Amino acid sequence: MVLKDKHIVLGITGSIAAYKAASLARLLIKAGAEVQIVITPSGKEFITPVTLSALTGKPVVSEFFTANDGTWHSHVDLGQWADLMLIAPATAATLAKMANGIADNMLITSYLSMKAPVIIAPAMDLDMFAHPSTTQNIELLRSYGNIVVEPAAGELASRLTGKGRMEEPEKIMAVVENFFTRQGSLSKKKVLITAGPTYERIDPVRFIGNYSSGKMGFALAEECARRGAEVTLVTGPVSLKTNHPGITRIDVESAAEMYNVSIKAFLSMDAAILCAAVADFRPAEQYAEKVKRSGDMLNISLVPNKDIAASLGKMKKANQLLVGFALETNDEETNALKKIIKKNLDFIVLNSLNDAGAGFKYETNKITILNRNGERKDFALKTKKEVASDIIDETFP
Repeated sequence: MVLKDKHIVLGITGSIAAYKAASLARLLIKAGAEVQIVITPSGKEFITPVTLSALTGKPVVSEFFTANDGTWHSHVDLGQWADLMLIAPATAATLAKMANGIADNMLITSYLSMKAPVIIAPAMDLDMFAHPSTTQNIELLRSYGNIVVEPAAGELASRLTGKGRMEEPEKIMAVVENFFTRQGSLSKKKVLITAGPTYERIDPVRFIGNYSSGKMGFALAEECARRGAEVTLVTGPVSLKTNHPGITRIDVESAAEMYNVSIKAFLSMDAAILCAAVADFRPAEQYAEKVKRSGDMLNISLVPNKDIAASLGKMKKANQLLVGFALETNDEETNALKKIIKKNLDFIVLNSLNDAGAGFKYETNKITILNRNGERKDFALKTKKEVASDIIDETFP
């Protein structure tokens, strides 16, 4: 039982879907978890604390103080006690408060103090869920590292039909159990991940580069670390930050620097995932001073950079895994399959600039995974955090 003796804070907000929280609490307890419920004042209008307390065997927390004896409920203690916080249902108002740090009730202060991961199951009418403000708040919460269980489509309390109803308790339970199953599954594994672009200098102020934001590589690093791996992240120039203490970050600028660091690091790794958009060429000459305009033409000779993937493929031992990325604009699958063989990869993650919402700078990605046998797995458009999880599942099945 993966939930045995786990401490779970179950947050309930003011939604008609609050009645489902009773079933969810029962499922968590039946699976061996210890559950502490925190409910918003409006949540108590939909389900009573008496019902919830009877299920959990614990007093339900709603206010900062207990009215009859003045007992202080510490949101800080809850944040340290929990192995997981699950907010189900989460209304549009609660999502907005969580995303923007509006700590006006016990649930939000508990969330802001939470040391454990957080899973959120939204519930609201279809137009509220589709509103740009809600979409933006959910994306913000995902960027903070929260896991969002997408609401289901169906008949809503408004009598309208569409997406917005909280997912059923059994499906939320599956997400929770899957989370704890994965937690620590990569313990003792060492993983090298490359991310971001490389900059190839022309002079002190100009360079050849690309549009890579590093988001995909950083999502992979966070996912590996969350599962217990010791991660070495070699990144080109990006504005992103790492959050997990299990990630050792090494910043580089050029392809040559990334090559040198990666070659040295790979010797002790169990796997390498090469997500960086590495420049294939660099200027043959780097000018010490800014190049001034003179005439109508400036010719820059380019020379090839060392191929990191191919070099690691030659080094790769039988007990090491090597995963590559391919961003293609034409003949995508043919070109990607050639790279697998040429560079001795175990499999390759194919992106296409022809797919809307995929590629550089987006928060989403759409991938196809191809292996050495020509087998393929196609994935729908997902957030890069979700894509990272799919890739790690494939790397360490």
